[in-house]
Amino acid sequence: MKISAIDVGSNSVRLMVMADGKTLYKQLDTTRLGEGLANSGVLKPEAIERTARAVQLFAAAAELNGAGTPYVFATASVRSASNGGDFVKRVKQLTGIDVDVISGEEEAACGITGALRGRDGGIIDLGGASTEITLQKGGKTVYSKSVNVGTVRLYDIAGQDRQALERAARTALKDYGNLSLAGTDMYGVGGTATSLAALFHELPAYDPKVVDGTVLTVGWLGSMAERLLSMPVEERKAMRGMDVRRADVIAGGCLLLHHILKRFGAEKLTVSESDNLEGYVLLKGLAK
Repeated sequence: MKISAIDVGSNSVRLMVMADGKTLYKQLDTTRLGEGLANSGVLKPEAIERTARAVQLFAAAAELNGAGTPYVFATASVRSASNGGDFVKRVKQLTGIDVDVISGEEEAACGITGALRGRDGGIIDLGGASTEITLQKGGKTVYSKSVNVGTVRLYDIAGQDRQALERAARTALKDYGNLSLAGTDMYGVGGTATSLAALFHELPAYDPKVVDGTVLTVGWLGSMAERLLSMPVEERKAMRGMDVRRADVIAGGCLLLHHILKRFGAEKLTVSESDNLEGYVLLKGLAK
């Protein structure tokens, strides 16, 4: 039996269809719900509308494909915006679906459940408005922290200014405290990690089978951040493997990932296609 879930992030909306506990496919629409949120504290009406419409279209597609009414959950942008309820109401009006606005802790739990499936290790879930770092040992969570920094927030705060991006990243990392990732198998989930993996392989078209399991070293992330920041956005769009919808925010995301690994002692990051969508379904006991 097919089921479906929709993840409403700060940068994109994603649909996943599963059957018998296995992911059949995912689809993505970049709607930038969190655009301008870092400076205003509110979601823009036009961002609410285009994102709610994306949810509506994905919900209709899921039902047409026999996957039923999707479970919809929203993350940092909706939970942190003063008018996040407006988005929830608009989705309800368009689809009749109640959006589950999950906390940072729940988001982290979904991410590590989806990526690790009970194995020991850790995840870095770098989203548009927040970044979760979670560590698991012996099947138990030993560290979990969600910080309000992500690709869209960095872009809103600093644009393409290297020094401003560096300052914002370093300031945000203080919130993780005395964290050590040394010796821990770290996995990267979310659009930034998968987009960087596509750049690593210089893929002419996105291929999740190639992306999954890609190892990005701290050295490669540093070099790629330098390269991205050295060129204008339009030039980035021509790079093999670049998701043009992320060309403006990818440099800040790459820089942030580099700083996380370097500061906390991790040498590499393994990219996982399985993420908080699978984790949400598993944790909620929705898989049939």
